[in-house]
Amino acid sequence: MKNNTDQSFFSEPVDPRIEARALALEVICRLLIWIADAATVEARGLRATVALYCIRPDLLNGVTLEKIGEASGLSRQGVFKLARHQVAGAK
Repeated sequence: MKNNTDQSFFSEPVDPRIEARALALEVICRLLIWIADAATVEARGLRATVALYCIRPDLLNGVTLEKIGEASGLSRQGVFKLARHQVAGAK
């Protein structure tokens, strides 16, 4: 049996604030990259609107996916697919 004398992994507690900030930073970076990765400015605006709809829909004053689709020239299903894609973290 192999004895492991290096116990630093177990002796250093993880600070939950640091871990939470690192996780939040990763999520925000991925979200911004997803928004910026759209081909046109209009598509970036649509992605930003969909992200806002998923994160803080109250800031959109009751706008539905259908209304977002009408404003962008997509169907409600198309916008829903984009929202599902964004929430699922698919690339």
